[in-house]
Amino acid sequence: MSPAPTTPIKRALLSVSDKNGLIEFGQFLSDQGVEILSTGGSAKALADAGIVVTEVSSHTGFPEMMDGRVKTLHPKIHGGLLALRDNDTHVKAMTDHDIANIDLLVVNLYPFEETVEKGADFDTCIENIDIGGPAMIRSAAKNHKFVTVVVEARDYEAVKASMLENNGATSADLRRALAARAYARTGSYDAAISAWFAAQLGDSYPDRLNVTATRKQTLRYGENPHQNAAFYVSRSATPRPGIATARQIQGKELSYNNLNDTDAAFELVSEFDAASGPAVAIIKHANPCGVAQAATMKEAYNQALLCDQTSAFGGIIALNSTLDGATAEEISKIFTEVVIAPDADQKALEILAAKKNLRLLLTGGLADPRAVGQTIKSVAGGYLLQDRDNGKVTLDDLKVVTERQPTEQELKDLLFAFTVCKHVKSNAIIYVKDGATVGIGAGQMSRVDSARVAVRKAEDAKEAAGFPEVLTKGSVVASDAFFPFADGLIHAAEAGVTAVIQPGGSMRDDEVIAAANERGLAMVMTGMRHFRH
Repeated sequence: MSPAPTTPIKRALLSVSDKNGLIEFGQFLSDQGVEILSTGGSAKALADAGIVVTEVSSHTGFPEMMDGRVKTLHPKIHGGLLALRDNDTHVKAMTDHDIANIDLLVVNLYPFEETVEKGADFDTCIENIDIGGPAMIRSAAKNHKFVTVVVEARDYEAVKASMLENNGATSADLRRALAARAYARTGSYDAAISAWFAAQLGDSYPDRLNVTATRKQTLRYGENPHQNAAFYVSRSATPRPGIATARQIQGKELSYNNLNDTDAAFELVSEFDAASGPAVAIIKHANPCGVAQAATMKEAYNQALLCDQTSAFGGIIALNSTLDGATAEEISKIFTEVVIAPDADQKALEILAAKKNLRLLLTGGLADPRAVGQTIKSVAGGYLLQDRDNGKVTLDDLKVVTERQPTEQELKDLLFAFTVCKHVKSNAIIYVKDGATVGIGAGQMSRVDSARVAVRKAEDAKEAAGFPEVLTKGSVVASDAFFPFADGLIHAAEAGVTAVIQPGGSMRDDEVIAAANERGLAMVMTGMRHFRH
């Protein structure tokens, strides 16, 4: 890498849609003896503040035209940005064509993303696609050996400090860093435009996938201490409440695992609308260890906790409505990593404030479980992109396939259990009784093993709570996918279930139905599975 020049900035071009800090920065440059070129609203704002400014049209000798579409797309602009000051051929071309150096470019782009977020019509969105801005930014960033490029107002202070330290020049390290930031900005801008265009065309899976997000937080480490990590948030016109939008009220910085588990917890609890009653989900390692819905939030929490008190220690707790003092009091009795809820009352805030390490997040609302969206997963050499699982089974979707019809309470519990299933790693088996999970089997390689694990967990819960019998007696069971054999259903029947919900679709459905009939079980099929890998 060749030595960095130390030539002071003599000429700057400022053209911004975001005027925050513009006047102060412009005044600083003027005080340093920098000639300022500008356009349109930026030029007017600077001139109105008493700062001497030269309109770009005067500098180029070419007027703005076509409603401002053509103003900076000119050799005197791009030549001034791209010319290599240490290349004799470039210097001669500048002299021959009366092109002056531009040493500093300050540009932020037309507010395309904001225009889309406001729901503007197609033509308005098109008019807010910046052409000259990205072209200048890319030119300046390419020539960062000589040119400083700024695309965000937050970098004004760094430029000022560097100029003061380097006799009016900026450091090579700063120019490189700003160039990298500039290309990231034009990349994300183009990605936003391409994503919007694809949406306009109804193309959910375009030929090229462009993913853009903004870093919200650099994390201490990833899943394990030897892994680096960061948290990025995507931009959306209608962001779903959740981990990316939540306000952290108290507690230590969230870790990678905290973020992952809290997201899983909140997505699960959001399945239960607050109007249908308070609901609580307790998550450990991205799987629920207890979920319940009850008349009060305190009752829902205690019922969820009963399912697996051991695993709940150090877990994540998600609520579907306001956290109240009575529930906070119960939560404070065991160690909890994170509590996430739409809101919390003053009493709850006071109680949890005593738990200095507990993170409390408030989202302002629930995440719509039916919202359309996509999920992305990295694989070796690529990505898997799919629609998010926003499927939801209702009473009308159920098909009774057994001789016995389920009771009204069984139907409620079956739907509850199948909803929880959607958020449990496959193979998933969920036992539910009276609106609360009583046994959860997650992530086993065979479905019958998941059924066994769930019953064993239920037996452990019985011992921990001192119940006279295991709570799977008189419960219902849900399976996230069909029973490939009758053995899983038989094991559930032996655990005391009275009703079963499953997608159906196995070649051996008849065997499974026959096994249910032999044992007097009611069974419904959904026609929809919920694999979660």
